[in-house]
Amino acid sequence: MKYIEEVLNRVMINNPGETEFHTAVREVLLSVEPVVLSHEKEYREIQLLERLVEPERIISFRIPWVDDAGRLHINRGYRVQFNSALGPYKGGLRFHPSVNQSILNFLAFEQTFKNALTGQAIGGGKGGANFDPKGKSDREIMAFCQSFMSELFKYIGPNEDVPAGDIGVGSREIGYMYGQYKRLTNQYEGTLTGKGLRYGGSLVRTEATGYGLVYITEEMLNAAGRTLKDSIVTVSGSGNVAIYAIEKAAAMGARVVTASDSDGYVYDPDGIKLDVLKEIKEEKRGRISMYADMVPSAGYFSGRKPWEVGCDVALPCAIQYEMDLDDAKKLVSGGCIAVAEGANMPVTEDATMYLQSQGVLFMPGKASNAGGVAVSALEMSQNSMRIKKSFEEVDNQLQLIMKDIWQQVITAAHDYGRDGNYVAGANIAGFRCVVKAMREQGWV
Repeated sequence: MKYIEEVLNRVMINNPGETEFHTAVREVLLSVEPVVLSHEKEYREIQLLERLVEPERIISFRIPWVDDAGRLHINRGYRVQFNSALGPYKGGLRFHPSVNQSILNFLAFEQTFKNALTGQAIGGGKGGANFDPKGKSDREIMAFCQSFMSELFKYIGPNEDVPAGDIGVGSREIGYMYGQYKRLTNQYEGTLTGKGLRYGGSLVRTEATGYGLVYITEEMLNAAGRTLKDSIVTVSGSGNVAIYAIEKAAAMGARVVTASDSDGYVYDPDGIKLDVLKEIKEEKRGRISMYADMVPSAGYFSGRKPWEVGCDVALPCAIQYEMDLDDAKKLVSGGCIAVAEGANMPVTEDATMYLQSQGVLFMPGKASNAGGVAVSALEMSQNSMRIKKSFEEVDNQLQLIMKDIWQQVITAAHDYGRDGNYVAGANIAGFRCVVKAMREQGWV
């Protein structure tokens, strides 16, 4: 049996029922097979792949909190500290009912390679809780965040683990958690990123993932002789990633015609009105259906996804596995030429393979979603130096980082005879970086 097959079997045995994690590991290991085959004897001897697929540490804990009616609730919290070969663990905290061990293992594993591509000194981690922020008051959110941090603070620090936000965790939640961290540790330090600008946050952090997604999408299109200018773009989601991907794509001349949430999507043939979308999601914290009530040109489609709308470029920015094979087929039939992942693995494995087989340009989230964590690392450095960089300085650094990631992806794909396969390129580039660091530190 091949070494990769042995490790994949072991992952399934050691992590029963963790289908998301199984899929993530299989996708990476099959992509890096040419690298593994050329070093198989060495990697077997030191059990490299076994080390690579096993988290360094998994923390699980209960989170008691009281709602506005005085009722006690118990949720479960996690932090997966996957790999620290390149630096302190770095990765978001997710508050969503779907959060479980499998999803966080998958996200932390992915984060390890994504962070490697940024060129920053950060390892891979992920965390969160099976808590649903929807419909909760500010006081309930604060109570939950403070209880969550009362346990998590024992395991994080500026040189150990630096969490950030993710789905369900924005600046409000980061603020509540950071305040509790300071109360418990008596330390004012860069232990969380995504903080408010008044207390150590970085300009561009809110926009970073969406902007970075658009920057690398433009690089991919340019290499194929295309551009975002005058392109029709469909976007899923309506959180930070989606909002700022829409903003930057529109600024680069694209017409973005959709946005969505878990209830359905809106289609605005004249282009999504960003001020309306921000008012609904950032101020009113409402549902996307409100957009159609406020904009006469828009239609709302309940229980459906935006991939049925004809487009040139699709940017899935909502949640994992939101685009399946049927969705991919609709995109191809609608004339889509490029897909770039704004969320963490939003496209299923079979959908990815289908899109690639049809000649659709496809950029995986390890590369295209990396802008957020890249600017988080820049926030860490600003905190350490007690400085604040301008919006233009940080945005310019973000653009350079995304251009560098693009170069790494195409170079790695070319080195192993997989030109145009950006999934393989991203996985190989990240893998080589992490393995080199592990080797030089004594195969830690």
